[in-house]
Amino acid sequence: MRRHGAPRGGAVQETWVGATAKQIARAVRRGDTSATQVVADHLDHIASGDPVLTAFRVVRGGEAIVEAEKVDEQEDLANLPLAGVPVAVKENTAVAGVPGWNGSAAARGPVAEDDHEVVRRLRGAGAVVLGVTRMPELGLWGTTDDQTGTTRNPWRTDRTPGGSSGGAAAAVAAGLVPFAHANDGFGSIRIPAACCGLVGIKPGRGVVPAGIGADDWYGMAEHGILATTVADAAVGLAVLAGRRPDKLVEPQRLKVAVSLRSPVLGVRLDKPNRDAVATASRLLVAAGHDAVSAEPVYPPSLGMRGLATWFAAACRDVESAGLDRAALQPRTRRHASLGAWALRRGYVREADRAAWRERSIDFFTDHGADLMLTPALAAAPPKAEGWSGRSWRANMAANIRYAPYAAPWNLAGLPALVVPVGLRPDGLPVGVQLVGPPGSELLLLAVAGQFEMAAPWQRHAPTWPRSGTSPGPGAERSARIVPAPGAEA
Repeated sequence: MRRHGAPRGGAVQETWVGATAKQIARAVRRGDTSATQVVADHLDHIASGDPVLTAFRVVRGGEAIVEAEKVDEQEDLANLPLAGVPVAVKENTAVAGVPGWNGSAAARGPVAEDDHEVVRRLRGAGAVVLGVTRMPELGLWGTTDDQTGTTRNPWRTDRTPGGSSGGAAAAVAAGLVPFAHANDGFGSIRIPAACCGLVGIKPGRGVVPAGIGADDWYGMAEHGILATTVADAAVGLAVLAGRRPDKLVEPQRLKVAVSLRSPVLGVRLDKPNRDAVATASRLLVAAGHDAVSAEPVYPPSLGMRGLATWFAAACRDVESAGLDRAALQPRTRRHASLGAWALRRGYVREADRAAWRERSIDFFTDHGADLMLTPALAAAPPKAEGWSGRSWRANMAANIRYAPYAAPWNLAGLPALVVPVGLRPDGLPVGVQLVGPPGSELLLLAVAGQFEMAAPWQRHAPTWPRSGTSPGPGAERSARIVPAPGAEA
């Protein structure tokens, strides 16, 4: 919460812009503020900030106020972990009364009659949906723009916030919302998290109901959370998974495999991202864990099969939605055409994905590793320069060159998380990726929480939120990890 001046009469006016989701929910439950006030504060901030960032496709101003009033009218808020918390939903996920834009007017779907299950769960936990955030066409790309606007990174507006959950990441990094829903089929949560200095978690297969595109992109796509703190990411993921939020337990001594190898042959890791992994390794050791070098073997066929599956997912999305291919962006048409070709050739096979999943799980067993640490990105986020109008080849080269580390874990269906660890020399944030075996979501969050306590990051981009400074004494900075039974405090 911030104080930003005195209205007539000398009383101090307060705004909840910049507070964490947990701070807001606690205050609403206690009666220290109302959901209506919190939502009004954030809508004001969106009105002033989003013209710079173009993070939102649709802002539900009046509807959000009405929904906030309904939260305030509830007699018992004790069981609402997100009571009054403003949230944004990615535009490919159904919000009742809003069209599914899917990244462009050409890919726009009908107005949704009902909420997607994850949106229903957010509302059921007390959250208020302020609007839907922008993404690239069909969620295919690691940059976010279309002919109506370019979404910009709050840390440097000449750079992309990543994709495909670029609008969600920009909104959270600028404090337009405390946290946001996102989804990830080939890195679309973790890439924007790394670009914008956020915590971004993609759960493993089956943890959260998917229902994304045609057949969840062959089971690769998952819903997750983008947040400024580990605590907010943890409570958000718990709500999406349909369970009560639990306190994160400080892990006992872990063995973490550290890998720098790019999954894509020929892509080189730049120095800031290499240094980020070194920093994260030191944080792990300082927390009492073992960090050992261990490189997964990426078979030559993995890249080809992975690309073929990506292409085929685009083809099936176009066909299942009955989209007019001629109206789509040239890069998307080419992607979908290659998908049709890959399907005809038999290059998209469940057996290949199952084999890679088994091999990925075996990596942890074979090395006795609990988790794996990798770079989040290979290079700085590209410039925000109208990628939707550029060629398929240019988009592919840019995407693969800067963000090759996320996709293998979608193919394997394993949980993965990105956490900030510092800044690049150019002032942009830098993060690392943690990957775990099935069922390790809470462990990933707990280790990220140890990073946060040892080396707290700047929660919002410089000069954002514009209404004041960061929360003062008492602000929740860490995941509040509690020691495991028998562990030292």
